Amino acid sequence: MTLHIRPARPDEAGLVLGFIRELAEYEKLSHEVKATEAELAASLFGPNPRVSCDIAEWDGEPVGFAVWFYTYSTFSGRHGIWLEDLFVRPEQRGRGIGKALIAGLAKRCVAEGLARLAWWVLNWNEPSRAFYRSIGAAAMDEWTVKRLDGEALARLGQGS
Repeated sequence: MTLHIRPARPDEAGLVLGFIRELAEYEKLSHEVKATEAELAASLFGPNPRVSCDIAEWDGEPVGFAVWFYTYSTFSGRHGIWLEDLFVRPEQRGRGIGKALIAGLAKRCVAEGLARLAWWVLNWNEPSRAFYRSIGAAAMDEWTVKRLDGEALARLGQGS
């Protein structure tokens, strides 16, 4: 049994979208998925990509993914990586696949002199929270996530 982590290829936008849908179903957020294969292809592989995706293969079969992008910390004066999505198919969990995906990003951070690797985890997702604790990730409990989207974003963006 072999594990291989590699960048997603331009012909795999459909695979990435499939993983996104599987993750959304697991998180009970399927209704939130609006992305299309064409949008993902443009975001990941267009002329100026601003997001990246790593694919985990077990014995040559895609079994998980990590979608990530660079961030910047004004306090450290350095870039970091934001892990937007991490998913391993349930039947493949427990084989070190998720850890390998995160470790690959951690190695990238070290090699590129980046300040941090960060992500969110749902409060109810105790298996993931326990996994993240086991690799040394610290909870940032003193922060509250805020978001503008939909009508509120449009209203503020239009100046009304």
